[in-house]
Amino acid sequence: MMMSMSRNITKRFLLNGKQTPFHAPCPPAVRPYDRIINKASFSSSSSSSSSATFGFVGWYLRKLEEHPIVTKCLTSSFIFTASDFTSQMISSSSASYDFKRTFRMAVYGLLILGPSQHLWFNHLSKILPKRDVSATLKKIFMGQAVFGPVINTVFFTYNGAVQGESVPQIITRLKRDLLPTMIGGAMFWPACDFVTFKFAPVHLQPLLNSSCAYVWTIYLTYMANREK
Repeated sequence: MMMSMSRNITKRFLLNGKQTPFHAPCPPAVRPYDRIINKASFSSSSSSSSSATFGFVGWYLRKLEEHPIVTKCLTSSFIFTASDFTSQMISSSSASYDFKRTFRMAVYGLLILGPSQHLWFNHLSKILPKRDVSATLKKIFMGQAVFGPVINTVFFTYNGAVQGESVPQIITRLKRDLLPTMIGGAMFWPACDFVTFKFAPVHLQPLLNSSCAYVWTIYLTYMANREK
């Protein structure tokens, strides 16, 4: 029996005229699992390299999808905290760092600006869903005519109230600071808003807006200290 099998193998080898690799093929029942293992291995290596490259960005985008309001509020709070820190470092008008001021800005970004941005940008995307030039210019105009005056009034009112100012003092502050802030904003924000509304999807617009607010706050502080 063994001699017969040996002769058959030798005959096949001679008839084919070439050597075959010395390994047995996968049985039919195993082949599907072999393909699955290879596919899973490739998918795992590709996802790990993608995760290494876009780890933080992918994580942030997932959080925006899973918890949009919370993520935007925390982002706004972080940016305003960093903005106030940078502003105080640039101005350095006082000997000690004002931690209460930074805390006020962090709370403002978390509880007021973050939710406001979420509602405002989502509202604009519903009434003006396109991102062409015409729709973008309309959004910029609405931002200057509606959102800007309201959010700046809220900001000055909040900032005065948490510092213990009375209602007449807050009104005096608004009369003194609101109009110059609006005029300065009219020269700064349209360019930022154009980029935001024209090129950014709605879920990323608050992030770009807060980033511009970071630059805007530092700029105002720098100019104020130059004038002094």
